[in-house]
Amino acid sequence: MGLSTSHILLLILVAFLIFGAGKLPQLMSDFAKGLKAFKKGLHEEEPAPKKAVASKKLSKPTSKKPKKKS
Repeated sequence: MGLSTSHILLLILVAFLIFGAGKLPQLMSDFAKGLKAFKKGLHEEEPAPKKAVASKKLSKPTSKKPKKKS
């Protein structure tokens, strides 16, 4: 089940009635530009994640026992 030729023609007719013949080419152009930008975004490679580097301790470790207040 999908869109048959008659369904597509009916959709085009409704689009002409709603938007008019002058506005429809502009809408289709904007739609095509958006679709092209979306596809370009999908095909762009994401940068590879950097490998984790072992971090060095820069400060002295603190004592693990908290000091008691007198």
